[in-house]
Amino acid sequence: MTATLIELDQKGAVPILRIAGDITSASETELMAAYGIAAATGTSALILDFSKLDYMNSGGIGLLVTLLVRARRAGGRLIATGLSEHYRQIFLLTRLDEAIEIKDDEPAAVAAATA
Repeated sequence: MTATLIELDQKGAVPILRIAGDITSASETELMAAYGIAAATGTSALILDFSKLDYMNSGGIGLLVTLLVRARRAGGRLIATGLSEHYRQIFLLTRLDEAIEIKDDEPAAVAAATA
């Protein structure tokens, strides 16, 4: 397993969490801290960039659900980009694709976030 690295970036007014390494239950501190900083910008949409994701297990999926609940309670939404075909299938099987918008690339995610 590798560490979770989350970089907060921004395209215009849209915050992007660039996730690298692994997402497991051990990633909670990093993920929630990054979300808190991004949410403080006041935007209603947050992009999760998974293009450098190495591994995600059921604990990581649970964290995404927690993140989704927090975002929705705040009136926001999540948009995912950079998902490999494997993780797109995981989103489909877990029905996360019904709650988190999936876009093929960052420009499409930014466009969806600002629409």
